[in-house]
Amino acid sequence: MLSYRHAFHAGNHADVLKHLVLLQVLKHATQKDKPFWYIDTHAGAGSYTLDKGYATQNAEFAGGIGQLWDIQGSPHAIADYVDLIRSFNPDHALRHYPGSPVLAFSAMRADDRLRLFELHPNDYKLLNQSFKALGLGPNNRRVMTEAQDGFAGIKALLPPPPRRAVVLIDPPYEEKKDYQRVVDMLKDSLTRFATGTYIIWYPLLQRPEPQQMVEKLKKLLLKNWLHVSLTVQTPSIDGFGMHGSGLFIVNPPYTLPQLLSETMPILLEKLGMDEGADYVLESQIS
Repeated sequence: MLSYRHAFHAGNHADVLKHLVLLQVLKHATQKDKPFWYIDTHAGAGSYTLDKGYATQNAEFAGGIGQLWDIQGSPHAIADYVDLIRSFNPDHALRHYPGSPVLAFSAMRADDRLRLFELHPNDYKLLNQSFKALGLGPNNRRVMTEAQDGFAGIKALLPPPPRRAVVLIDPPYEEKKDYQRVVDMLKDSLTRFATGTYIIWYPLLQRPEPQQMVEKLKKLLLKNWLHVSLTVQTPSIDGFGMHGSGLFIVNPPYTLPQLLSETMPILLEKLGMDEGADYVLESQIS
């Protein structure tokens, strides 16, 4: 369908949860000397401007990163995340927000590699421009982009040469079948590369598919997994709109459950909008 543009939602509550967790997963991956790959199946535009264009229409960032912008004395996971976003806004005015690929690039080392898929032609062009602005041309070794659907493209990358990877699976879910596509892709990916860390993002909506997807993921007989979700408001009466988001992580860092147990209450306090706000944190790590 190719109608989804993440620029409308950049920096919102879902980005906060997704990027805070992604940053901690990448931070854990860099603790080992051996390089790794970051693979993004639906990379988006790379970076976003918040004070003009799409992001200003609903100003969703005001209820996300905007609520944490001046936070002090927070758990280190929140501090790490906010400090990184601030580095893209050196005058301390919140005008720019990095998408997942640029955020990942900023957290990775020179010998780590990024492999990015984006099917939307305009966002693919902007994605390449984002890395060009960072001094990386189209033929550099660190970042490779492909104008392709990541659901199919990921197969050619697994297993990655260093046998280490963090994979972000973040489709727009424009079509209901995307939920089953995620499950099918993960099953196939695990047969190719069982030891990778896979981060699946999904929206909380008043429809059954998101929860059904999570239940299907739990039934894959995974040895190690973590599930976290944040509800920021009571679902609307008319049944429309996203009232939160979640992440299902396969092979998460063993430190992540404790870290999120300290972090999620703060995110709930800062991002929750009414009495319906809540969070879920569950895991199975052997």
